[in-house]
Amino acid sequence: MKILAFGATGFVGAHLVPHLVERGHEVTVAARSGKARFAPPVVVLKADPTAPGPWQDLVAGFDAVVNLAGTPVTTRWDEAGKKSILESRVLSTRNIVDALSRTAGKTFLCASAVGYYGDGGDKLLTEDAPRGTGFLADVAAAWEAEARRAESFGHRVVMPRISVVLGDGGALAKMHLPFSLGLGGRLGNGKQWFPWIHIRDLVRAMSFLLENPAARGAFNACAPEVVTNAGFTASLARVLKRPAVLPVPPFALRLVMGEAAAMLLSGQRCVPAALQALGFAFEHPNLDRALADIVPALKKG
Repeated sequence: MKILAFGATGFVGAHLVPHLVERGHEVTVAARSGKARFAPPVVVLKADPTAPGPWQDLVAGFDAVVNLAGTPVTTRWDEAGKKSILESRVLSTRNIVDALSRTAGKTFLCASAVGYYGDGGDKLLTEDAPRGTGFLADVAAAWEAEARRAESFGHRVVMPRISVVLGDGGALAKMHLPFSLGLGGRLGNGKQWFPWIHIRDLVRAMSFLLENPAARGAFNACAPEVVTNAGFTASLARVLKRPAVLPVPPFALRLVMGEAAAMLLSGQRCVPAALQALGFAFEHPNLDRALADIVPALKKG
């Protein structure tokens, strides 16, 4: 399969692209600078998906298009930050789908997020659950609406709703130092649900969705084991053999992060019902074992 990938220079893309190559796919990475570094045989071309341009004519030459583009949601949620988070996702997806409108019969994998469900409380959330409320829910809903337009042009659309990704970068890399020093702790009361997935399982799930013609629509990209923030904290402390007794009060998070603290003080009790229904098998379904697999790489880093 010939695959064109946007937004692949980040943490997830850096793992997904080599995995797709290992699976025998021919991958081209579209990057704004055109200078992204991937080992051969990956080809890198210059393209900004948030702006229409000549790159749109190239889409016809690929069997599948992947869109991972988006400003990190951990940026401060002021007016400019919110605009960047929303537009980086919606505009890139809109332009890619506009390019796909000129052809047919392709697969479009567009990332989404479990933030689609807002603060789900204790309700068990499968892909059939309605969208929630709040900024991230609004962003995910707008993002997915743009992606679904590709269906009207005869394309197969899959949208992994990504949870917290655990690996040798991303959120876990930021947590490793304070927790390894015994300075970690739950966020708020720790009762909010904490959906997670091992980076290896995420890239395996994405390639599974690309390769499986029966896969369509939204898929919760999270591990089957559901834990709370307090449960995650305890597990990480256990794997690191360090105490985790310094909870971060909500007011402190709001002081540092402003409105963005809401995403850390709320959660989603998600399960990967659609993935498992298609027969996807997780390599790392258990949190303790997943963290034990990752922590050695963090220590080396």
